[in-house]
Amino acid sequence: MIAAIITAAGKGTRLKGDISKQFMNIYNKPILAHTLKSFQDCGSIDEIYVVVPADFVEYCDKNIIKKYNLGKVKKLITGGKTRQDSVYNALVMLPGNCRIVSIHDGVRPLITSKEIKDLITALLRSNKKNPEIKGLITAAPAYETVKKIDDDYNIEHTITRSYVCMAQTPQTFFYREILSAYQKALKDNFTGTDDASLVERAGWKVKVVLGQHENIKITTPMDLFLAELIINKNGKNI
Repeated sequence: MIAAIITAAGKGTRLKGDISKQFMNIYNKPILAHTLKSFQDCGSIDEIYVVVPADFVEYCDKNIIKKYNLGKVKKLITGGKTRQDSVYNALVMLPGNCRIVSIHDGVRPLITSKEIKDLITALLRSNKKNPEIKGLITAAPAYETVKKIDDDYNIEHTITRSYVCMAQTPQTFFYREILSAYQKALKDNFTGTDDASLVERAGWKVKVVLGQHENIKITTPMDLFLAELIINKNGKNI
């Protein structure tokens, strides 16, 4: 069984709206609904688990899950204090027969079903070639010149762009290893910057699949504007 965890427990204060950003509309549909539709339509995904704020569980169930017929959503899970806490809350709820889990930000609505499927396929293929590889993430290539700086913002050196990428989601892992990595982080009181960092820390390898810069995370009003433009360009504004 292959599951997806969609994190949508943030408050989204930088958008300064009256509602959390994942519930704001793009073309009359909540951002989270756009995101979930891609996972609903992906044939490789069997079940979806969504992490939401405690006071939005009923709202999300009525106005997103039921309204948009997202039948693969098996459970709405209350988020924790941090994203890492929220993902862990979901990981421990997955059934024992789960083999692979794809973890994705609810406010990245531009991911496609094909990209989700391709990442899962690539993980299985990569693990077959090298059993130490337990995860794959999608990331955008670095187009700008990257500088390493010190505490005073002095440039120490220029980093070769071909060795740099910007991590995105989905981040897809074998379930046993990602759960173990999260448990280790909890035991050690360690907070990572993303899911892959915990798996790396546990001693397993994680590979990158270069994705699209269009797979933006909606954080600011500019991101919201760009997402609307991209959805309109792709003909998905219905």
